[in-house]
Amino acid sequence: MSHCDAAILPDRAVVRIGGADARKFLQGLITSDMEKSLDGTAIHAALLSPQGKILFDFFVVPVGDGFLLDGPRSAASELAKRLGFYRLRAEVTITEEPGFAVAAVWGQAPAAPGGVFAYPDPRLPELGYRMVLPDGVGIEALGCQVAGDDAYHHLRIGLGVPEGGRDFAYGDTFPHEALLDQLHGVDFAKGCFVGQEVVSRMEHRGTARKRIVKVKGDAGLPGSGTEVEAGGMPIGSLGSVSGASGLALLRLDRATEALAAGKSLVAGGVNLRLVRPAFVRFEVPTAASA
Repeated sequence: MSHCDAAILPDRAVVRIGGADARKFLQGLITSDMEKSLDGTAIHAALLSPQGKILFDFFVVPVGDGFLLDGPRSAASELAKRLGFYRLRAEVTITEEPGFAVAAVWGQAPAAPGGVFAYPDPRLPELGYRMVLPDGVGIEALGCQVAGDDAYHHLRIGLGVPEGGRDFAYGDTFPHEALLDQLHGVDFAKGCFVGQEVVSRMEHRGTARKRIVKVKGDAGLPGSGTEVEAGGMPIGSLGSVSGASGLALLRLDRATEALAAGKSLVAGGVNLRLVRPAFVRFEVPTAASA
């Protein structure tokens, strides 16, 4: 058996985009450059509202003459419906693929069996690979140690990588707040996409006041949604948690002011410190290397 771990991600689902205009269709809508989505290379992207907030985020996986979108299961039907609104006269097909399962694989790269679509996670190399398994192909076929999805989320949280629906709310979060600008989820050099004007303005003016950051507690952290306070004043809330490690969406300007004044950051009675993962390019107050 290879020195790798693999976990089925039950909260992920697949939408297929096909047809002669598939690449051009997606290029005009999503935040990343479809020209970078080539054989064996997936991209991380989002579909935004016209106001620049994330409606859906996903991975775009090239397969044959089309693409698979690996995204949250809870939003798959709505994603297919929303894309259909934009189809107009484009030669594009949009179908949900309930027979596919999505797996995360980390450690040594596994050999993908026939019929499995495999690609490196485009956010961070440390996250390993993702596999889209067709109906009838079990995770055991990957030749890895089978793990639960909690092991994958422990890895993700430890690396400081947020996930939609767990660490930020769809329809209420800008790409910068969800770190899409840090994790290859927005291409500021490509042509137009839905919501581009707002997102580009935030990039050039540096106006993102809220960010998801990695936090460490001096004890086990309370549950997702717990308010984070600085000197008794709320500055954000916890998202994903694994033991004493977690992610939190915070007003960093208020965190900076509080820490400079000697105030502690607290969630549910647990003292927090902020940690800056290596991939993060913005300032994190009192950050330590993750």
